[in-house]
Amino acid sequence: MERELAPQFASVEQEARAWQFGMWVFLSTEVLFFGGLFIAYGVYRFAYPQDFHLASSHMNVWLGTANTLVLLTSSLFVALALHLVRHERSMWATLALVLALLLGVVFMVFKGLEYAEHAREGLLPGVYFASHKLHSVGALQFVTLYWLMTGLHALHVTIGLFVLAWTAFQAASGFYSPRRMAGLEIGGMYWHFVDVIWVFLYPLLYLV
Repeated sequence: MERELAPQFASVEQEARAWQFGMWVFLSTEVLFFGGLFIAYGVYRFAYPQDFHLASSHMNVWLGTANTLVLLTSSLFVALALHLVRHERSMWATLALVLALLLGVVFMVFKGLEYAEHAREGLLPGVYFASHKLHSVGALQFVTLYWLMTGLHALHVTIGLFVLAWTAFQAASGFYSPRRMAGLEIGGMYWHFVDVIWVFLYPLLYLV
């Protein structure tokens, strides 16, 4: 199924380049946004190195590691979907996108379990911090940054799930083809960005 080319574009290739450029600009603003959080983390990590190490030891490394593998595998399926569309195998591409979507849901379930565990232990941000094992200012700063950074990342994952659902629907309807796949490409770019952010968060929060 092919749709008409938007009137502002002279060709499908030009349309694809415009979409990709727009996504790169958007992702650049996201890098600046998360970059500020990483800088804040670095400042507090330098100020309270021992407190950060102690607080990090209370993170669930197994769940964090599992979620890392889940997201990386999900990105692999998205990349596979692009490859399959280029070879005109839309139904297999749809399956790959659905699997990527399901893995994203698994990530959120694991994250929810981890949040519940932290809540039971009193490892909550700001004024809600009530841990019986951690009492230092540095630990409070670590836990607050943990919730802020992972919470914002989880929000981006949630948005990414809707993006994957839409691209899977488009693939299933036969919308994408080797000459018209810009929507799938920019959706994939967003999902890969979400995964890359987690690749940085994982060692900072779980392996300090």
